[in-house]
Amino acid sequence: MRRKRDIIIKGFSKLLKEDKLKLVAEYFENPGEVISLLKSFWHTDASQQKLFDEFSENTISNFYIPYGIAPNVMINGRNYLVPMVIEESSVVAAASAAAKFWSERGGFHSEILGTTKIGQVHFSWSGEPHTLFTLLPALKKYLIESVKPITANMEKRGGGIVAIELIDMTDKIDDYYQLRAHFETKDSMGANFINSVLEEFGQSLKVFLAEQYQLSDDDRQCEIIMAILSNYTPECVVKTWVECKFSELENVDERLTGEEFALKFEKAVKIAQVDPYRATTHNKGIYNGIDAVAIATGNDFRAIEAAGHTYASRNGQYESLSWVEIEDDTFRFILEVPLAMGTVGGLTSLHPLAKQSLHLLGNPSAPELMMISSVMGMANNFSAVKSLTTKGIQAGHMKMHLFNILNHFKANDVEKSAAVEFFKDQKVSFASVGQYIDSIRK
Repeated sequence: MRRKRDIIIKGFSKLLKEDKLKLVAEYFENPGEVISLLKSFWHTDASQQKLFDEFSENTISNFYIPYGIAPNVMINGRNYLVPMVIEESSVVAAASAAAKFWSERGGFHSEILGTTKIGQVHFSWSGEPHTLFTLLPALKKYLIESVKPITANMEKRGGGIVAIELIDMTDKIDDYYQLRAHFETKDSMGANFINSVLEEFGQSLKVFLAEQYQLSDDDRQCEIIMAILSNYTPECVVKTWVECKFSELENVDERLTGEEFALKFEKAVKIAQVDPYRATTHNKGIYNGIDAVAIATGNDFRAIEAAGHTYASRNGQYESLSWVEIEDDTFRFILEVPLAMGTVGGLTSLHPLAKQSLHLLGNPSAPELMMISSVMGMANNFSAVKSLTTKGIQAGHMKMHLFNILNHFKANDVEKSAAVEFFKDQKVSFASVGQYIDSIRK
């Protein structure tokens, strides 16, 4: 190691990109090779690379993730080619397989249950709660008027402030209250808009209380702790489902009738509803699909996941986001998930591939993108549970993972072709692939 890792680096952000790169390379035994590797992932177009550099801070290279396509995604009677950005083997294949399966059974159905987002002004106030609630009608008018310059453009697009609540949290923390504001942001995700409004709300709240001369001097004082949107969006929700008769499930597994498969599938999903260990993995499979679309379209997959996991805990225990309904001889698989997404602003407009992804999807509105993303979450969830309840998940997953293992062993094209042929009817594992490569090299 060429540098001691306990050295504090000062002024790193002020260095030129080349100097940052050289400094980082000094942490390796082969700095020249490291620099060459990192530079090999720079965009050949300098203007594009400058754009990427400005997305985030202290950028020294780009990190590539595969950009794939899931075809035959039928949603509410419309067919889509859906872009998916993900590095995990078998996710795109699973989504594509489920899309084809359900396209022959009526496709996916999806509807928006709400598009409202929430922001909060957290503040301390030592007066009587009754006093604040008495002032609330006048306060709401004052707050809304104070942010007119910020909300004007959003209101022209049909969005803006939907409601303002005062929440008394003094039973949890002394003197703690919050203003909880509800927003409609139309096709933008709206984070910057919401945060700008909330910060102005905070300042206006202080001014409003200071001007209430009927209050005591102490009561006219409040402390703004913070003003920020919440990534929990239980009022911005999409519901997606598939359904078919038992008879249309007859060929899913040769060992099971259509009804037997439906009932076994239902039991597997019920396990995820009652067992948080299984629910975590179950929901992770849902986000394999949702995240891949979010990344491809320049949306914030971290915020989306955080909302979903909180939503999965809304009943007091972490549980599955999807469930099964069986009525007479009909199988229905349903997913309900919060999804705050945007199709204008942010990376959706700046990243060239995000822009291309939206174009491929037909330049959808934010609600339409919510439905598409939810469908891909359901598609992956269905494929995963279907595999688990029939042949098991590892056989298909390891077949897809074969090339990753071959690349680990630095197999050339001839060796890869031979391995693909050999493992058509053989079990794939890291050890078995290693043994096979050794055998053909000898």
